[in-house]
Amino acid sequence: MKLSDFKYNLPKSAIAKYPTTPRDKAKLLVLDRATQEMETHKFSNVSDYMTKGDVLVVNETRVFQARLFGKKEKTNAKIEVFLLRELNAEECIWDVIVDPARKVRIGNKIYFNDKLWCEVIDNTTSRGRTVRFNQPGNIFKAVEKIGVTPLPPYIKREPDASDRENYQTLFARVDGAVAAPTAGLHFSNRLISKIKNKGVTIVPVILHIGLGTFRPVEVEDLTKHRMDSEYYEITQKSAEKINKALESKKNVFVVGTSTCRALETSTTADGLVKPNSGWTDKFIYPPYDFKITKKLITNFHAPESTLLMLVSALADTDFILKAYKKALKEKYRFLSYGDAMLIL
Repeated sequence: MKLSDFKYNLPKSAIAKYPTTPRDKAKLLVLDRATQEMETHKFSNVSDYMTKGDVLVVNETRVFQARLFGKKEKTNAKIEVFLLRELNAEECIWDVIVDPARKVRIGNKIYFNDKLWCEVIDNTTSRGRTVRFNQPGNIFKAVEKIGVTPLPPYIKREPDASDRENYQTLFARVDGAVAAPTAGLHFSNRLISKIKNKGVTIVPVILHIGLGTFRPVEVEDLTKHRMDSEYYEITQKSAEKINKALESKKNVFVVGTSTCRALETSTTADGLVKPNSGWTDKFIYPPYDFKITKKLITNFHAPESTLLMLVSALADTDFILKAYKKALKEKYRFLSYGDAMLIL
């Protein structure tokens, strides 16, 4: 497979700027891999495909308010600091991106308010810096009030107050993501209750999504592309619940490409899930033999993105592109705040 195999025309008008309300009223395109048929539903109908004993695996990462705006000491120049990942919790050391980068050098201090500031201690890339915050403890908590929601770069508007809630799944529990696991955004409290009442077990895993999810693939030969590493965690309890369903021949519904990558990173030789934690740079593209993921809930992804490649590996590239063509024709909404797809 080549990069150009995943090209399609995505009009700007198809990119959702705001989510559907309520959450579960988004459209759902159901793809049957066996029959190659497609059906249009509402997302609230997703529970119709689930039966007692099935499991629904979700990503409980939480998007933190990663965009900070501060002032450089002495000059008062306005600087944006985008928090990427925590390197050392005890010493409050973080990888960040700064803008404008030309004004930010090693030794500079950037003040965000009268309590919080950081000092630049290293350069990593042209825009990347390593900084040390002055506040020991939970930086996630410190930036919650003063930070801004890190909406994806293709949503061409400034975040507003509603995004703090809208760009967060109802499963979100553990701070660490700078992008939402967007397939999970469609689940409402009402739908979650409906799913549980059917006897379906909701099982959490963690994969903290980084900015790499938006990074374009720049090589035609996919074997040469390298994914950014992201932290993931699958507990013993979660692994046991998933494996029980697999061994009982029950369905495992995987919510989102991030959840899929966490599960496919940590499998046993006999096709079960292994409890694990660490960093994954797993890149899934056709052809790929999925060990765990057979049923996937996902959004509609950007052309030539690693996310589109993953779903194409599961459902065949031609079938996926045919489904995308249908979705565009029928005015489905694309990308993070857009509609959803269920691949069976």
